[in-house]
Amino acid sequence: MSESEATDNKPQHIAIIMDGNGRWAKRRGLPRTAGHKAGVKAARAVIEACEPHRIQHLTLFAFSSENWKRPEDEVSSLMQIFVSTLSKELKSLKERNVRLRFIGDKSAFDEKLRDHMASAETQTADNTGLQLNIAVNYGGRWDMTQAAYALAKKVQNGIIEPRHITEQTVAQHLSLSELPDPDLMIRTGGEHRISNFLLWQLAYAEIYFSPDWWPDFGAQQINDAVAWFGARERRFGQTSEQLEKQHA
Repeated sequence: MSESEATDNKPQHIAIIMDGNGRWAKRRGLPRTAGHKAGVKAARAVIEACEPHRIQHLTLFAFSSENWKRPEDEVSSLMQIFVSTLSKELKSLKERNVRLRFIGDKSAFDEKLRDHMASAETQTADNTGLQLNIAVNYGGRWDMTQAAYALAKKVQNGIIEPRHITEQTVAQHLSLSELPDPDLMIRTGGEHRISNFLLWQLAYAEIYFSPDWWPDFGAQQINDAVAWFGARERRFGQTSEQLEKQHA
């Protein structure tokens, strides 16, 4: 890959595991909730930083299905921050032409929060800029399980036959099925795992691990990650020689 090709190679869809809020707060002698509040500011900075790179889709892992195991007071605080953030940030998102969508098993949340999420989606539905996907009570295994269930029901009801179940039909029943799969996945906080996030969709993503805790992540870190992605040779099972012939 030439230097010019690498420079022009930008991701369409970035997925981020926002990790390190609690450790950021602990280092400063603050409660974990302070880290989560600081993380909201980081999310705002990252959304803004995606614009000059013309990123079309951004998916943030806000609350996993495993996060319910955390202390009850922390989960309660997270829910309160979630509601207040939706109210405060919605105007800015609309002004920035951002379309907002939530993925995950929302049935576990109370009615007030579900109403807030539905309202935010409706109010930004016609926006044509960045599509911002927030994964809440989400898990990759849940995603694949609900897709398998939907397909099994279709077989049971005679809508399709088992032989019609392919990778394509499975993908069509997953979250974010109408979007391109993430081509860049970023995890902050120094951990090197994907933590049950978009397990199917990340099959060919470039994975970038940042040592920075999420509250310290911003425009410069996004620029670094996008530049790193641009220098990657994405082969999708082919050899470098095959790619060179295609670009000759």
